[in-house]
Amino acid sequence: MVTPKKLAELVEGEPVMDAEGIEDADRDCPECGSDVISVGYMPSVTSFVTGYKCQDCPWSEIEE
Repeated sequence: MVTPKKLAELVEGEPVMDAEGIEDADRDCPECGSDVISVGYMPSVTSFVTGYKCQDCPWSEIEE
């Protein structure tokens, strides 16, 4: 099972400072139609974003 911090790093593409819990995003992947999960995280000390990641394909998105 993936941890919140590891999921945030997958979405961000690099290490993050901190991450909150993983949640079901209640939406489908625009590429494959599978379930999407979300995680809130801090990529730096001055910002907080929400990252979305498909559970079955490489698609991901960041909402600032």
